[in-house]
Amino acid sequence: MLPYGRQSISEADIAAVTAVLRGDWLTTGPAVTAFEEAVSQLAGGHRAVSCTSGTAALHIAYAALGVGPGDEVVTTPMTFVATASSAALLGAKVVFADVDADTALLDPAAAAAVTTERTKVIAAVDYAGQAADYSALQAVADAVGARTVADAAHSVGGRADGRPVGDLADVTTMSFFPTKNLTTGEGGAVVCKDPAVAQWAHEFHFIGLVRDPERFEIADEGPWHQEVHEYGVNYRLTDLGAALGLSQLARLEGFKQRRAEITARYNAAFAGADGLRTPVQRAGVDPMWHLYPVRVLDGRRREVFEAMRAAGIGVQVNYIPVYWHPVFARQGYRRGLCPNAEAFYAEELSLPLYPDLTDNDVDRVIDTLLRLVG
Repeated sequence: MLPYGRQSISEADIAAVTAVLRGDWLTTGPAVTAFEEAVSQLAGGHRAVSCTSGTAALHIAYAALGVGPGDEVVTTPMTFVATASSAALLGAKVVFADVDADTALLDPAAAAAVTTERTKVIAAVDYAGQAADYSALQAVADAVGARTVADAAHSVGGRADGRPVGDLADVTTMSFFPTKNLTTGEGGAVVCKDPAVAQWAHEFHFIGLVRDPERFEIADEGPWHQEVHEYGVNYRLTDLGAALGLSQLARLEGFKQRRAEITARYNAAFAGADGLRTPVQRAGVDPMWHLYPVRVLDGRRREVFEAMRAAGIGVQVNYIPVYWHPVFARQGYRRGLCPNAEAFYAEELSLPLYPDLTDNDVDRVIDTLLRLVG
């Protein structure tokens, strides 16, 4: 079975992790510091806070921006549930705005139509590896005093309008799950343009600990002293994960090139095929293709999905609209809320796409799909 996504682990990656196991630090230590500095450089020089997952990164981002009860977070339904649920966990109301019918990226006009004076954050998702239109979304956010969040779980290593992912929104969250563009095993990061937001993100993910003597509220306790001023959690990345991440970052450009090559092969093969529609690339974007979301037309997506799986090709569907999940449906969200997202979901099929996929593997995927829709 060809998976739709898979990690690529080299001997250098293994050696990097082994070196940590032979050293003095297993948890948050020098490898974490080095990894955060490397992610910062990748993302435009803004402070990066590493963490245990992409979901943790979203929770940290919303908390660092002060999201809480009474606030609204505008986001897309075409994403994994964590983009929305992390805001809901903090007490915010999640407001879904529709996506562009071609790219499945959050539509700035749709976001503008649902923003209010209670909007705290507009959170876009870089679906399939393309950065959303953050220039337009930032203008929408600025008009109501909100902040922008880029859920860049798919797009780490990409660019838009000449700027790297991490430099496009007020706060950017990343995922380093094994199927993502680089991996730390499980892991994520939060990149913040505002240093004050970054500091709160750091403290929130570090159990809320304050270690700056100038901020202490309890004096003269001794050099061991540290305090908690606000509740936090333990979302700290380990040195083991960070060492793997550092090694993977050195390979990121090669990963990007191979993903682009596979995407180009798929595009060429399916361009004229009846019953299929290839992904649309947004102008000004240099994607880090994470998914290949081909669209299967004429109501045949489930039939093709099952036949591809039966042929040993591990296709996937990304994603069921978030508000279809029972946890949101029970709150009163109804189908039909975002017609473009629902139409996209009805046709979307993610084909295998990962750096170690061989040309023969790609040909097998192409031949199988063309035979099924022919």
